[in-house]
Order: sequence, then structure tokens, then C-alpha cells
Amino acid sequence: MLNVLWLLLGFLHSAACTKVTHREFNVTWLNRNPDGLHERPVMGINGQWPIPALQVTKGERVVIKVSNHLGNETTSLHWHGLYMNGTAYMDGPPGVAQCEIPPGDSFVYDFKIDQPGTYWFHSHTRGQYPDGLRAPLIVHDPENPYKEDFDEEVLLSFSDWYHDLMRPLLASFISVTNPTGAEPVPKSALINDGQNVTVAVQPGKTYLIRMVNMAAFASMYVWFQGCSMRVVEVDGIYTEAAEAEMLYLTAGQRYSVILTVESDGVTNIPFVASMDKELFDEIPDDLNANATGWLLLDSSKELPAPIKMDVFEALDDMSLRPLDSLAALREVDRTITLDMKMDNLGDGANYAFFNNSTYVEPNVPTLYTVMSSGEYSSNPIVYGSHTNSFVLHGNETVEIILNNNDDGKHPFHLHGHAFQVIARSEEDAGSYSDDADAASAPAVPMRRDTVLVEPNGYAVLRFRSDNPGVWLFHCHLEWHVASGLIATFIEAPIELQKTAVIPPDHYNMCTRNKPPVPTSGNAAGNVDDLLDLNGEPAPPPPLPAGFTIKGIIALVISILNGLIMVAMIAWYGMLQSPATEAAAGDASDSPEGENQPLLAGPGSRQ
Repeated sequence: MLNVLWLLLGFLHSAACTKVTHREFNVTWLNRNPDGLHERPVMGINGQWPIPALQVTKGERVVIKVSNHLGNETTSLHWHGLYMNGTAYMDGPPGVAQCEIPPGDSFVYDFKIDQPGTYWFHSHTRGQYPDGLRAPLIVHDPENPYKEDFDEEVLLSFSDWYHDLMRPLLASFISVTNPTGAEPVPKSALINDGQNVTVAVQPGKTYLIRMVNMAAFASMYVWFQGCSMRVVEVDGIYTEAAEAEMLYLTAGQRYSVILTVESDGVTNIPFVASMDKELFDEIPDDLNANATGWLLLDSSKELPAPIKMDVFEALDDMSLRPLDSLAALREVDRTITLDMKMDNLGDGANYAFFNNSTYVEPNVPTLYTVMSSGEYSSNPIVYGSHTNSFVLHGNETVEIILNNNDDGKHPFHLHGHAFQVIARSEEDAGSYSDDADAASAPAVPMRRDTVLVEPNGYAVLRFRSDNPGVWLFHCHLEWHVASGLIATFIEAPIELQKTAVIPPDHYNMCTRNKPPVPTSGNAAGNVDDLLDLNGEPAPPPPLPAGFTIKGIIALVISILNGLIMVAMIAWYGMLQSPATEAAAGDASDSPEGENQPLLAGPGSRQ
């Protein structure tokens, strides 16, 4: 009894000493023109865009009330890179850990942050964050092992920018008119949601520069002209200091570097974020692929143009070593092989697949299926036929073998965990075939939560399933999230049932959605027979046998040609005026009229 009392007193003391940061986020539409080329609506918070970074300190509890004032769209927030230990229900993805926040409604995110580093938050509602609803999230560390190595901090975000809203872009992307699945190409690169950014610095000082790629699509090459960087953090993981002249950040990745401004510097220093144009199917003539900023030593001096780069040679992140020297996980308890591809379905549109299955959001958010399915929660069937669900036991070493059977680069992100990158192939290496690479993995492999997988290559990832929850694993190209490149890991579901206490507002918000979202039962919403998936959401049917992408393209072209011909005939017919028709009728009544034209062409004379 005494021990229990001491434990209770210890808990109350810890709770009393925990700093709580309260925020209110009112999400609204604003108009902005970040690249100076086109004003458009953006999603801001509290009347601000760019949205200010959320700055907290390790150990804080964060309570954020998000109110949706968009009027015409639901919304949500995901805290990218935060593990959400003990509060998996605050992770944010609708259909997974919560329901959408309806227009005019609000939702409270409440969680503690015990991990330092560079993160960001963004909407996880379908295709929404490229419309502006994203910002950096910085967790400061009083015990930062590099705190004596720098004088000040600088924060830089990188992103790509579209001139059109995401809803119409997505409609045209997942469409029979786009059978190859060519992703829309952004218009501009941005730094800190703008261009021509200046950052005041002082000669002789050393800066910790935190960098976040918040793009929907474009990876970024980043460099500071004439400067060398020391990488000290990647995706929230402290690393042994590593020299780099240039970095490559995929969508979702973060780096922190230490950079010293030379005391004899006489010019302002350009830095550049340059889109990786290899990601794009075509390069538009008006593509503004580079964004330039300057470390400003003297505002009275000119801002020199950066030297043009012909060759991009970025640091290989596989060379990074975590500062904690966590050894490679060798004994694997569970291997999950994910073969990814892009292909077409019966509606003619292009979709993304894991193991020949494209993700479709279930009727019941997956976390709620866990909490309402009792012992059936260990059966992946209850989570649906189209959610790519895998049930993990607690405290396993889980290995993901990811085979990229596609011609494009893909950044993959895991919620709830960082993973060790045991192996990663070069481009066109084919699928992973044996454990040769894994056996020769570094003794202390690089660890992060978002990793690039090369075209027609593979990656081998490992992590410990020590965080009960429902966690997504997905490509962080927003186009591919929308087209279904998602898997679901249900981690220790029985343990989750015992320990998770989901706030009532979670369920109440689901009832306020239109239509209301069920909060119990399997993926189909069936509570009587959890193995009966009749009525679950499903993708379009497969293509009829014999159809190929080339065949679809030919069909689409034929349809478009037919529509053009119909339009031409209609236009041609509209040129015939009533007077001409009458004259033509009179002429046809006489023998002389037999050889008269019934319709005069443009520019001809009657």
C-alpha cells in the first residue's frame, strides 16, 4: 500500500511539474501570393500565413484546440515525426486515429512531447496540406549535446507551390484523362513560404540551422554557397557530426546543421533550395525550380546571385550514424514485404498499390475498430480488405522489405516510430532477393522516420514494436497518398485496449460529421459479425482482361478525338443562319438550285 502511495505521489509531482502549452488554432482561408506570380486562397491559422512555427521544449504537454472555420472543407492535423507514446489517438490521420473535424467544429489535441528535434505539423486530410496548412514544429532540448557548438538557431522551411487548389488538381490527377498517373508539376520552389529570404547573421558566429521539407512532391537539393555544414540531427535523431557541402531533403525529411559564418566574409552568402526535377514527368517552360535566400552580413551590400550548379552531389544519408550508437537490430521476429507499383483500375485512372492492393479508407476509423473488436482485434481481417493492414505483436523486431517496382523515387514515412535503414539499393537494382545486404549492414545504421527509395530499387527497414497504436506507413508524395500508397500497422492491439483511454470528444465529433461516422465494428461498420466485411469501401474494379496502359491511352485519345469531332460538327452547324437555310430551301426547289451550295463557308460570298 505504501508503495502504491509513493507511486501516486510521484505521478502527481511529475504532472504538477510538467509545463503545459495551450494554443488555439483557428483554421481559415486567406489570400496570398508567395512566389509573386499568382494570388490564390491558402489555409492559414489565426489569420496568419505563413503559419508560425510551433516552438516547445522537451517534456512539455501541448494542448491545442483546432477550430475549423474553412466553411467548405473538413480538416485535421498530424504531428509529423512525433511518436505519440501513450496517446496514439492524437496522431491525427482521419479514418485511422480520428474522424474529420467538420466545418464549424473543433477538436482538442492533447499530448506530451518527450523527444527533442526538428518536426512539423500538417493536415492529414486528403490532399490538403499543399494548400498551406503546414508549419515547422521545433522541440528544444536543454540537454542538446551540441548546445555549446552554436550561438543561435535559424529555421528554414522548403516547399513546392501550386497555383491551383488541391481539390481540382486531385480530380484531374486521379482520372481517366490521366491514365499514366503523371503528377501535377508545381510552379515554384519556396523558402519559408516565400522567395528572396534574408537571414541576418554576424561574422564569426556559429548557427544551428534547422531545415524542414514541407513539399507535396518535390525533393530539394540545399546548399550554402562556399560554406560547409556539419549535420548533427536528422528527423529528430542526433547524429555524429558529418561534413556536407549539399543536402537532399525529400518531402517530409528534416536536417539540422551547424554552420559558422567566416569572420572575414565580405559578401552576403546565397543559399539555394533546388527542386529535384527528375521527379517530374515533364519540365514546364515556366517552372521556377530554384528558390534563393541569403545569409545577410551587411544589408547595405548587394545580394549576389548564386553560382549555377550543373552537378548535384548531396550527402548520402546512409553514411550518418546516430549519436546514441544504437546497434543494428539483428534478430528479426516479423518480416513484412511490401511490393509497390503504380497501375490502372477499371475506371481508367492510375492508382498506387502495395502487394496489388490500393488503400481505401474504411467506414470505421481503424483505431476505433481496435477498441471495439475485443479478441478479434488481433485478426487483420476486421480492418478491411483494402487498408493493407498488418497486426504486430508487442516488442517485436519488425523488418520491412520495401520493393519499389516503379520508375520514380519515393519517400516513405512511418508514423509512431523511427526506423533503422539496414540496406538501400541503388537505382534499377530490382527487388530485394536475399539477406546479403542485411547481413553486411552497418553496426550502427542510420535511423530516421522518412527515407528515400530509389526507382526500381529497394530498402530494408527495422524497428521495435514498442509503441501500441495504429500507425500508417506511406509514401509522402501527397499525390501518392491520395492514390492509395498506404499500409496500416496495428501494433499490440490487445495492449492498446487495456491502456488507451480515448476522450469522449473523439467519438462525439464522429457523430457530428455529415454523414455521421460509425465508431465501432469492423471496417464495414458491422458490429454483429466482425468477420463480415459486406459493405466495406472498395476501390474501382480491376481493368478488363487484356487492357494495358497503352490501350487506355489509345482509348482516351479516341474519346477525346470523338469529342473534338462532335464539337467541330456542332460549331459548323451553328454557322448556318436561318436566312441561309431559307435561301437554301428555295434554291433546292428549282433545277438551277441543284448545284448551289447549301452552306457558305467562312469568308465565302452568297
